[in-house]
Amino acid sequence: MEILLKTVSQINSCLSDYVLTFLLVGVGLFFTFKTRFVQVRCFREGWRRAFGKMSLHGKSSQNGLSSFQALATAVAAQVGTGNIVGASGAILIGGPGAIFWMWIIAFFGMATIYAEAVLAQETRIKESDGTIHGGPVYYIKRAFPNRFGTFLAGLFAVAIIISLGFMGCMVQANSIGETCHNAFHIPAWGIGIAITIFAAIIFIGGISRLASVTEKIVPIMALLYLIGGLVILIARIEYIPATFACIFKYAFMPEALLGGGIGYALKTAISQGVKRGLFSNEAGMGSTPHAHAVANVEKPHDQGTVAMIGVFIDTGIVLTMTALIVISTLYTGNGPLANATGETYQAILNSTGLTKTNLMQQAVASVTSDSVGNIFVAICLFFFAYSTILSWNYFGKINFHYLFGKKATILYSILSLCFIMIGTLVKNDLVWELQDMFNQLMVLPNVLALLALTSLVISNLPQKKH
Repeated sequence: MEILLKTVSQINSCLSDYVLTFLLVGVGLFFTFKTRFVQVRCFREGWRRAFGKMSLHGKSSQNGLSSFQALATAVAAQVGTGNIVGASGAILIGGPGAIFWMWIIAFFGMATIYAEAVLAQETRIKESDGTIHGGPVYYIKRAFPNRFGTFLAGLFAVAIIISLGFMGCMVQANSIGETCHNAFHIPAWGIGIAITIFAAIIFIGGISRLASVTEKIVPIMALLYLIGGLVILIARIEYIPATFACIFKYAFMPEALLGGGIGYALKTAISQGVKRGLFSNEAGMGSTPHAHAVANVEKPHDQGTVAMIGVFIDTGIVLTMTALIVISTLYTGNGPLANATGETYQAILNSTGLTKTNLMQQAVASVTSDSVGNIFVAICLFFFAYSTILSWNYFGKINFHYLFGKKATILYSILSLCFIMIGTLVKNDLVWELQDMFNQLMVLPNVLALLALTSLVISNLPQKKH
């Protein structure tokens, strides 16, 4: 197990430090210029389409969802442990500057996810019973209608089933179990049983029940997190300018905090921003197109603009709130890491016991109390992780259906529930590393298809007015 963990960790380092850094930024830049900065030009349109006719009781069926329901299902997947635990880990390892690189990835990722949603709409299929399916496996096959395309689609399907459907459920469930146990002292097995039962109820109901839940839970959990976060930021209002100064300073001079050479420190900050940014907003990974594919819209472009809003909500609002809370309380003013340097940073971390799993609790507790910090983060993380489990299960289910047929999906659901239960009982670094690896493997076939179908994406853009 130790050898396997080391091997997987080395693969992840190679992918996140080199391959994905250039690939995701490159693809984001490519679609940003090819679409003439669609994330800027069409941002207002996307916001209007997402929330102009927002309803917490929208109509849904196996034949499709409303645009807002599709967005809520996508955001449910995007806003998960990555927004608290992942962001905290990126800050600890890569310094506050990692958040800047998350913003960069998100900005260019908005153009990438526009392309993903447009292609998911263009290539979706309708079965004889009216059920709609869509996602990367279908536009990969459109891009490469040969054995190579079949191989790439199969690789993507296997990667997403393992990463999101199985390993991802374990990671999210583990985060729920650990934080709820710390906050409420509930036995892990009790939490596991409850989560598994709640998840099974939604799984049985299919996409219509999933959409009905996500359209309600996503606005509630976002509002809860933002209100609680604003309370903390108001208490630390005098340190907000220093917080932004930290983010920009350590984005380009991370060696002042992390130590080592500038090359190593900068690579660490950027790679943490890229890796955790991908895990958080999922742009370019190929997961959220499954939700956007089933939206009932007039044109693929319409849902493409809505998809961009999902990345903005995830990174620009929720993840940024986490970053501001952590940095303003722990890295500025009288925070324990405020005066850390390359020589003392790791020593302070070791002496204070700060880790990615308790960083947010400690940040909130520094303004309130230990119990309030644990309870607030536990409640928010429960909503984040539980909603992510629901959406990720659906994404994996579509690909399991693609590989093995409709009748086999019951086996997939049973296996997913088992992984959820196991995830609350055990903590294994290998599971986290494996999920990272398969997350990153999903990117490769997805991005190849996006590039191959660039002309189809561009053809869906509104024509210039002369």
